[in-house]
Amino acid sequence: MATRNKFLIFIVIALILIPACAFSADVSSQGEQIPEIKVTTVGVIGNPNIATEYILNVVDTKPGTLLNRDTIQSDVESIYNQGFFSFVDVDVRPDSDGAAVVFSVQENPIIESINFTGNTMYTTEQLMKEVFSQEGTVFNRMFFRNDLDRIQEHYHKDGYVMVRVSDVQIQGGNIYVTILEPRVGDVIIQGNRKTKTYVIQRELKIDKGDIFNVTKFRHHLGKLQGLGFFEDVNVGFDVPEDDDQTVDLIITVKEKRTASVGVNVAYGTESGMSGGLTYTETNLFGRGILFEAGFNEGDEATYWLTLASTYMDANTYGWRVGARYRTYDDRYYYRRGRRQFEFDEKSISFFAGIGKKFSNEDWSWFLTLRHEDTEYDDVKNAIPGYVDDLTMWDGVNQTVELSLTWDKRDEYSPYPKGFVWDTSLEQAVKALGGEYDYLKYWTQARFYASLNGIVNGFADSDLNWSDENPLLFAARLRIGSATKDELPAFARYSLGGMNSLRGYNSRSFEGSNMYLGNFELRVPVSSAVSIVGFYDIGNADEKFDWDNYHDDYGLGVRVKTPFGNLRVDYAKGEDENRTYFGFGEMF
Repeated sequence: MATRNKFLIFIVIALILIPACAFSADVSSQGEQIPEIKVTTVGVIGNPNIATEYILNVVDTKPGTLLNRDTIQSDVESIYNQGFFSFVDVDVRPDSDGAAVVFSVQENPIIESINFTGNTMYTTEQLMKEVFSQEGTVFNRMFFRNDLDRIQEHYHKDGYVMVRVSDVQIQGGNIYVTILEPRVGDVIIQGNRKTKTYVIQRELKIDKGDIFNVTKFRHHLGKLQGLGFFEDVNVGFDVPEDDDQTVDLIITVKEKRTASVGVNVAYGTESGMSGGLTYTETNLFGRGILFEAGFNEGDEATYWLTLASTYMDANTYGWRVGARYRTYDDRYYYRRGRRQFEFDEKSISFFAGIGKKFSNEDWSWFLTLRHEDTEYDDVKNAIPGYVDDLTMWDGVNQTVELSLTWDKRDEYSPYPKGFVWDTSLEQAVKALGGEYDYLKYWTQARFYASLNGIVNGFADSDLNWSDENPLLFAARLRIGSATKDELPAFARYSLGGMNSLRGYNSRSFEGSNMYLGNFELRVPVSSAVSIVGFYDIGNADEKFDWDNYHDDYGLGVRVKTPFGNLRVDYAKGEDENRTYFGFGEMF
């Protein structure tokens, strides 16, 4: 009787269940059950490396359950989807009290090597950091698909958005991955009638054969638009037929007028009312050359003329030449912060300079020759016991100044990020026709850092700041000295005013030695407005006296306008409070 029952079970299984169990078979979805046939055991064969418990963890067929065609077919698919196997089948055999289910698997090969070709931006070692699959383990196609996604994401995060994995070949235990890094083909510039093509090309900083990087390209495109030469700049992409490794760039510009006349009116607490005209051409001859001529009239009158090419890189020299004539009537002279008398000042100066970046373009140099003739006279309204260490310094000064700059700011960041350090040497030379002989030297460091990562743990940053417009800490440190204890008045270091010590009058502290620290916390309150808390400290005198410093603190507002960043600062100094209006950040 028992033999007869086993035979019947075998016939039922063979006729109904077995044809539907292979992974590739066409399975009915009727969910038939085999009455009274229970699963007695469930096992796996063909898995020398993958644990049986791991495989059976995904199946629903368990000892004690009824045989079900759809359930077994789903189990086969679940095992296959684990990714470790190239083939999965099932065998159902009669058992004394029901049926034994045995899944038969064929494992993928053991990984012997992972090889990349076509990758030039990152080495194989760098790409392998994104790969979880390792040599000596069973190849898992699901894991490796995620590995390839992480590799592409690594490229895309760094701006190489056109890069993709174009092919994967598995030969035994060796895996071969082909990376496609599309390169720039032709860079076509059109629409420029006045502006020279090379002026546009040097701002884009992209050449034929470069791997296309959208982050860098967007930044350089922004710099091109920021030149003010164009109403609009459009970009098109074209992939040549039968060449998926190349993309052509088509840059179309629409030029605008680059000459302008400006009218300005200003009021200073010391200089009184003033006003004037300025003529500016920012793209002279279509070569990106700046020409500016203008004048201001008032108690302080200035006339100037400047010609400059500010762009420079490792192959291109920047240069500037110019002249300035200034008269200042009834100017106050301060000594150690105390007003001494009023005087008249007259000066004329000429300068010419040239500079270039080094092969490491973080570094640059600039050399300037300057001729200045200054005259002081008409001392009046002096206080009792006043000190006059100013008017004896009339005369001609001829200087050579060399500046070195190391700029490590992130040029692709939408806000100042990083640091810049510069050092200058200024030598007055009698041999060139001057009346003075001294050497001044000073150095300055500026530092900018986002505080989002620090503050987010303590405060709600959803209010105003973001990764593009962060809570920003900015600092400037400057120190300078000279080879002589007493410098000519026009050559002294000078502190006081809206660009150094904001709580004091302009030129309140002067001398042959100087130190200065400016610290700002820039807090966005909207995309266009920021509040700035600041603290300034420093001094200028005949000698370094670190204990004899002057400081101030205050609040400021910055408003982004079409004309630049409007700046308002209110500072509290030692004796009085002062308010300043201007454009741009102090540093």
